[in-house]
Amino acid sequence: MDLGLAGKTALVTGASKGIGLAVAHVLAAEGCSLHIALRTEADLETARDDINAKYGAQVTVHAGSLADSATACTLAETCKNVDILVNNAGAIPAGDIEMIDEATWREAWDLKVFGYINISRIIYPAMCKRGNGVIVNVLGNAAVRPSHNYVAGAAGNSSLVGFTKALGRESYDHGVRVVGINPGPIETERLVTLQKVHAKKTLGDESRWRELMSDGPGGRVGTSEECANVVAFLASDKASWVNGVVFSVDGGGSLR
Repeated sequence: MDLGLAGKTALVTGASKGIGLAVAHVLAAEGCSLHIALRTEADLETARDDINAKYGAQVTVHAGSLADSATACTLAETCKNVDILVNNAGAIPAGDIEMIDEATWREAWDLKVFGYINISRIIYPAMCKRGNGVIVNVLGNAAVRPSHNYVAGAAGNSSLVGFTKALGRESYDHGVRVVGINPGPIETERLVTLQKVHAKKTLGDESRWRELMSDGPGGRVGTSEECANVVAFLASDKASWVNGVVFSVDGGGSLR
């Protein structure tokens, strides 16, 4: 399906791996020009070169920690004329309320929660002023399936669900859509690394990590590309009457 995204410009944060990288690839394949952002410049340059080689897309890299509000705001000012914003940067660590100390909690939220907010507070008004634009927030299923062992992530993702819906409540009146997705377990480098450690400890063989995920829908975890395809659809005019909502992308896992 041609999503009609050719000629659009998108900013994707956390775009050097996992869901963010997959989103960048799908948008480039659809004909978008890209701004990609992450802390590590070398990783961004690798992603840029690969995307350019595959799709001939114009890709601009922005290295810096989006946990720093000044950096996040500078990025947003530089990219405030983009048609699409995909907020994706950030991974909140697991742990219960006794394990996650204040410094760790604040550091994680500075990147994911306040990073999303700080970038949106500049790009969203610019979109409203122009009368068009789409923001897609990549959140997490802990927002709808909270666990005491992922308390900081459950609280952070829940707050961003509220943020997404609050913006979406009025955004359509200004020609702007704000939507989100809640991915379930996704086969990213981070998940595989964690599960290999767990498999070695519990099964004696790290290569058996998939067995630990066999209770999920279809006996598997999702892929970054499956999330990226949903993001691209939501960012397109094919989803023109979709606004202010957050979709679970998890094969139905959140219903179990």
